[in-house]
Amino acid sequence: MRTKDDHLTELYGLPAFTFPEERDAAGVVLPEADAVAWRIGYERWTSGERWQDTFERLCAAVDSARIRAIVIGIWGDPEDTEPDEVMEAFLDARDRLTGLRSLCFGDITDEECRIARIGQTDVTPLLASYPALEEFSVRAGESYDMEGVHPLRFPRTRHDALRRLVVESAGLRGHVLRGVGESELPALEHLELWLGARDDGGDGEIADLAGILSGDRLPRLRSLALRNSEMQDEIAAAVGAAPVVAGLDVLDLSLGTLTDTGAEALLSGQPLTHLRKLDLHHNYLSEPMRQRVRGALEPAGVEVDLDPSDAEAEDYGDGVPVPSISVGPLTY
Repeated sequence: MRTKDDHLTELYGLPAFTFPEERDAAGVVLPEADAVAWRIGYERWTSGERWQDTFERLCAAVDSARIRAIVIGIWGDPEDTEPDEVMEAFLDARDRLTGLRSLCFGDITDEECRIARIGQTDVTPLLASYPALEEFSVRAGESYDMEGVHPLRFPRTRHDALRRLVVESAGLRGHVLRGVGESELPALEHLELWLGARDDGGDGEIADLAGILSGDRLPRLRSLALRNSEMQDEIAAAVGAAPVVAGLDVLDLSLGTLTDTGAEALLSGQPLTHLRKLDLHHNYLSEPMRQRVRGALEPAGVEVDLDPSDAEAEDYGDGVPVPSISVGPLTY
């Protein structure tokens, strides 16, 4: 899985290849259009070319109808500009990118721009314009208040082909969680949401996850990741009784503030022995609880990831350590 510090190295099973800016293009031999995931992005503040101009050159340089995957990197300055021109370029190109099956919107590392500060927009027009799209991921900020820059929006939509949806954030708003849960996504197999922290705009509540946890609109869902959350214990308790879990192969509650309380609720809920994998890495579990989780699931063949990873409680000066999420206000 990608982390906040990494660029994608592949997408849709294809290796990522950065399409060169015009000033760097001389002598570069381009691969076949369908042989790579084309990455369009550049180092912040150093580009000599607008993102959309690079995109237009790509569409002209290769057979655009054969492009299968595109990775959108930095556009302008993502900290103080919405990607409106990126969105417009993709909407205008929909009749040319007829083979597009996978799109990553915001392949931006924490070093390039903190995730909490990435301006975003309503991304559902992309889904409507590309009905054959099978994979869509977006990295988005929520809390950084810059005039004219808005957080991610995902109102209720329908898409019949989408198999994989990933939303990475340091703080998802409740309306995004509700929008995803209210969407009709009959082909979706993998759903991954990074919920984040209240200090970064993550105002979602357990009630906002109701549409997802019911599974009513997700008949083919096999992998569910509700990650990077300050309310990981509450999520674990809700998941323990959620109808969607019965159909899952993989359950991921990693990167958050999971403690013994949440793990106890998870073990006390519905059976999880049908899972192929339970991912709880980056957690705050005691060693006795780790042993309980392993003892309950590993004999049934469930792969369990209990690695505490870089989880480290923070002391705000009052002597009381507070668990922190992996990608949130304490990471910058």
